[in-house]
Amino acid sequence: MAYENQVQSITLVAAADLSAKQYRVVKIDSNGKAAMSDADDLGIGILQNNPGSGQPATVGYGGVSKALAGGTIAAGARVTSDANGALIAASTAGDAVVGVAITGAASGDIFPVLINPFPFVALA
Repeated sequence: MAYENQVQSITLVAAADLSAKQYRVVKIDSNGKAAMSDADDLGIGILQNNPGSGQPATVGYGGVSKALAGGTIAAGARVTSDANGALIAASTAGDAVVGVAITGAASGDIFPVLINPFPFVALA
């Protein structure tokens, strides 16, 4: 069961149409706007709404958020972004860890994630 709890958030301008990207990982682009994160980016949090380009994007950066799984994830696994902003299990040195899965999930599931308010790159 997906749920959220006390999600701390910030509001940024959406760099592009993010109306179909709710519960995916976003980053801050070079213009200070919210943009989709991919596997090589340090995501800052999880998109909480469905903004169009230039509209306010609410980005959860702490607390428990709903998130979209991009693969099979075990409860307790550190999670990172795939190429489409969905969350997958962090498995490689250099993965940018966004948080920890509270429950397990299969690809396409919406599941709860404890967002790490200080994203980091896994060294091992």
